[in-house]
Amino acid sequence: MTPIVLASASASRAALLRAAGVPFTVTPSRLDEDAVKARMLRECAQPDVIARRLAELKARAVSETSDGLVIGADQTLDLAGVLHDKPRDLAESRDRLKALRGRRHSLHAAVAVARGGEVVWSALDTASLTMRAFSDAFLDAYLERQGEAVTSSTGAYLLEGEGVQLFEAIEGDYFAILGLPLLGLLAFLREAKALPA
Repeated sequence: MTPIVLASASASRAALLRAAGVPFTVTPSRLDEDAVKARMLRECAQPDVIARRLAELKARAVSETSDGLVIGADQTLDLAGVLHDKPRDLAESRDRLKALRGRRHSLHAAVAVARGGEVVWSALDTASLTMRAFSDAFLDAYLERQGEAVTSSTGAYLLEGEGVQLFEAIEGDYFAILGLPLLGLLAFLREAKALPA
């Protein structure tokens, strides 16, 4: 079988691959994501384009020094056309959730696979999520229970746990919402003979 490398230190992406039975190793990309995002934002790139570009750059960078197929992934949160990064702390998480409260936003999850420095496959999946108009008391209690863990999520919510209570409607692929469009990726890995068909 062709070796598979995940070009990410993301615990959630690794957990998704592991749960799906994908054998892989981890080599995090050293890409300066903030610099790439800043440049693309100056060029007026949309959040979905930024997610796709970052996924491709991560996969390419690691594939230049790794054997096999290298998976790069990225996710951006798009609120009315404005990109939002992961919150730095609980205070910023609270502000993010207040900004999202009662509104609809998009999550763009991109994945790319590279070999020898060239992208051989990529996909982008967009989910639409609508938060309910929860109270400040609910928000404060939620953040107190979850703690710093919410800063690992672009939206400051952990949908796979109690964070689902923040929402009134969700449209889109569950795996993409968690940060990795898994079904398309698995199909490609089977076609590439990196997984049994």
